[in-house]
Amino acid sequence: MNWIKIIVGAVFEVGWVVGLTHANHTFEWLLTIISIIVSFYLLITASKYLPVGTSYAVYVGLGATGVTIVDFIVYGEPVVLGKIILITTLIIGVVGLKLVTKESGEA
Repeated sequence: MNWIKIIVGAVFEVGWVVGLTHANHTFEWLLTIISIIVSFYLLITASKYLPVGTSYAVYVGLGATGVTIVDFIVYGEPVVLGKIILITTLIIGVVGLKLVTKESGEA
């Protein structure tokens, strides 16, 4: 369940990073602020049961991947082979961290 919190928190991280860059109206800023609060709340509550370093690395890795994908799809950022290779490497690292880390209750 705590890994799901990290994943959902990373989705909200994508929302607030995009919001900080592209928000122009009050409603968009409100959504950005809500995304920041939800994102960090989920990270903090999951980190109570998962190793903090691994939790944060997975959270940031997924968030960075999500922001890059949104840039490609929504904002027309050019797809560069180097970015694809680095994002793939990042995802492999995130999955690897998840696979080798046990929750406190499992240890």
